[in-house]
Parts: sequence; C-alpha cells; structure tokens
Amino acid sequence: MSWVNTIPAHVEKEEDEAMNRRDLARYIDHTLLRPDATRDDIQKLVGEALDWGCYAVCVNSGYVRDAVQFRRGAKGLHIAATVGFPLGQANTQGKVAEARAAVEAGADEIDMVWNLGEFLSGAVEEVRADIAAVVRAVGNTPVKVILETARLTPDQMRRGAQIAVDAGAQTVKTSTGVGFSGATREAVEILRKTVGTDFGVKASGGIRRYIDAIDLIAAGATRLGISQTGAVLAGAPGPT
Repeated sequence: MSWVNTIPAHVEKEEDEAMNRRDLARYIDHTLLRPDATRDDIQKLVGEALDWGCYAVCVNSGYVRDAVQFRRGAKGLHIAATVGFPLGQANTQGKVAEARAAVEAGADEIDMVWNLGEFLSGAVEEVRADIAAVVRAVGNTPVKVILETARLTPDQMRRGAQIAVDAGAQTVKTSTGVGFSGATREAVEILRKTVGTDFGVKASGGIRRYIDAIDLIAAGATRLGISQTGAVLAGAPGPT
C-alpha cells in the first residue's frame, strides 16, 4: 500500500491559506486511550468523529469491535487500534496476537508502540524484527510506529524512522502522549526529511490548538492524533 494515496489532496495548499474545519478534520485521528474509557465514551467518540468528518478514531484494541459497531457502516471513518500501548515492551508474540485480533475485530489501521528500551540498548535488529512481525501479521492493514520522539535525539529519530521504513510500516508517529511530552515541529520535520514524501508522519500528543495543528501539518505531518479535537476544530474557520 502506498501511503501517498491516503494523504488528503489539500496537503499541497499554500501554507498561508487558512485551513477550514472540514479540511483539517480529514487529518485527524480523534483519539481516546484513557484506561477509564467506557463503551459510552467510545460511542461518543465515534459520534463526534462522524459529525466532524475526522479521518479516523484511535482506540485501544479491546474497543475496536465496539467502535466498528458504533460506526454503523458509515463510509469515510476509519478505526485505528493501538498495539503494545503505551509501553511497547510486550514481547513480539503478544504484539502480533493483539494486532491480529484487532484486525479481525475490524481495525483499519494499527498504531504500534515500538520497543524504545530495546532501541536505546542498541538492539536495532530486535526492534526491526518486532515491527516487521506485526506488519506481516496484519497483511495489507497499514501500520504506524510510535517512536516517542521526546526521548530521542535528532539522530536517534532519524535512525528510528529508518528502522520503521525498513520493517515495512507505512507511517512513523511521534508519541503515545503518555509519560513523555508530545509532538513538536522539529520532530515532525526530522521524520519527514528522513522518510521522504511517500511515507506517513503522524504527530500526536499535546495538540490542543488550531494553530499548533496547522504548524505540524506545515512541518510535514500527514495525520494528527488529537484527543481535544473539538477545541482544535473550534479554532478553524468554516465551513463545518
């Protein structure tokens, strides 16, 4: 699957042209990953995403089946499931099983947390194999790899992004939003320069204002993971 086919056409707009709510929403994975999230919360999440026209909702893998049910066959809204969230240090077999179960339940995309500790330990081949195993397990389902860029140096970001590319993933993602700070323009720019134009870059963590969302898109993000989606979209000009 070529990621370029899923980048909204309006990504080519001039940076000084204000992006309206409808266009911005197509970049957004409306996200709810709290441990206290209930089925009612997931239903609300899906309803909001449909109303706003978001590209996807992102939920913990155990809620995929519910999100699919609440979507009720609506076209245009994708279901993204986390794998190994939030620590990334489950063994590979566990991640593979979780990813397969999520896809079987109806997930359209997988957001997997790589093993940051293994990477920082220098176990690069083990990290690449971990990602590749999940990619193989889900077939044509796109995989995003969460790097936790706040914990990485620029050189480590570049190395990590290349590992994800080599392992067959379709997107690199900045952050889980848990334990470390979230997306920055610098991190997105580094990831974009590393992976080139035919690969996805998802900025997530700490995006709470329209101006921040637009800045990250200008830096090269093709997807935004946002839990405060209503507040971000409220800052955008119409149309809805």
